[in-house]
Order: sequence, then C-alpha cells, then structure tokens
Amino acid sequence: MPKCAYCGKDYEFPKGMTLVGNDGSVTYLCSSKCRKNMAMKRRKVRWISKKKKEKM
Repeated sequence: MPKCAYCGKDYEFPKGMTLVGNDGSVTYLCSSKCRKNMAMKRRKVRWISKKKKEKM
C-alpha cells in the first residue's frame, strides 16, 4: 500500500495518483485534494494537522 506524500494516509493502489518526475522520482498522492494543495505548496492545512494528531 503506498503512502500519500502530502497527508501521509495509506490507500489502496488502484486509487489515487502516481506522479513520476523527470529525474525518475515517484510521488504517490491519495486524492485530487492532496494534489492541488501540493501544487500550491501548502503545508499548514488544518485537515492534515488533525490527522497527524489522531495518529499520535
């Protein structure tokens, strides 16, 4: 199971998106919400910090 590079959530492989860079680096994203926020270079988003607190 890949882990989302933006929010850290585990998800099933057929779902989500796999981005491959020109240098061969692979980035896994679980949803379009994560993809759009990553493109805007947002890191302090309220819904991500809630998920991280729940895991701890």
